[in-house]
Amino acid sequence: MRWLAALLVLLSATAARADDAVSFGLDWLAEAEYGGYYQALASGIYQRHGLTVTIRQGGPQVNQMQLMMAGRLDFNLGGGRAIEFVQQNLPFVAIAAMFQKDPSVLIAHPGQGADGFPALKGKPIFIGADTRSGWWRFLASKYGYTDAQIRPYTFNLQPFLADKTLIQQGYLGSEPFAIEQATHIKPVVMLVADAGYLGYGNIVTTSTKLVRDKPDVVQRFIDGSIEGWYSYLYGDPTPANMAIKHDNPEMTDALLQYGRDAMKAHGIVDSGDALKLGIGAMTDARWAAFYQSMADVGVYPKGLEITKAYTLRFVDKRVGMDLKK
Repeated sequence: MRWLAALLVLLSATAARADDAVSFGLDWLAEAEYGGYYQALASGIYQRHGLTVTIRQGGPQVNQMQLMMAGRLDFNLGGGRAIEFVQQNLPFVAIAAMFQKDPSVLIAHPGQGADGFPALKGKPIFIGADTRSGWWRFLASKYGYTDAQIRPYTFNLQPFLADKTLIQQGYLGSEPFAIEQATHIKPVVMLVADAGYLGYGNIVTTSTKLVRDKPDVVQRFIDGSIEGWYSYLYGDPTPANMAIKHDNPEMTDALLQYGRDAMKAHGIVDSGDALKLGIGAMTDARWAAFYQSMADVGVYPKGLEITKAYTLRFVDKRVGMDLKK
């Protein structure tokens, strides 16, 4: 009977772990840039960490931050607002940066003399409202751009396609592919990170309450997500891609491959500190340098206690690095 008792104990423990259900909000519709999370879900990585994870897509009409503040999301890709948490004294923190480089880009037509950031001074550029109050301020200060260059970006490629003199914002793994498909010409793609912009990307945030009350759940979610990213980038991405297409039927195999290849080629996920500390890495020095660079151009007020915006407790542990091939 001892074996039966041991089995019951094991089943009880397994059931208890399986009860750790968490919800995770994306900041856009499912695509390759979320491949690591979908891989962790579809290939059973989260389950092996004792988690039942629900991924909720974002989109133009979805405010995931409000849902997290209301307690309807446990985790959210809202890390771009982490410093605002400090400004507004909100009980949320950044807990991992899955992208060492922000995948934001500026895109231009070839042969128009817009082949690098310095050459864009004075030229019309389509950017969105959020960008205008973010990395645009950094580029404007560094290269002498002015707001007179700004044209409102409505996430419609047609104006750009119709006028070869225009430049527009985009994401490394998305708009360049769509432009190339439409024109059969490779556009000029300038990664904002290559201009020295220090912002992380794909930053996972959560509440300070969850960090305080359930740190083990937070750690398992981050560990599972990190392993998912290693698996997606260096293993077979099929499980994630199938799940992404299920959630977002507009995704194609070609676009998913393009997005994954672009992330690998440009070191979006696995570069810099991640090479020695593991995917998801963050450091005090990087956060401090980013904050200073953005405070210098007026995006954030000076004098904030920036260390309250994030915690390094759950990253920099070299988790999953053995999965890299």
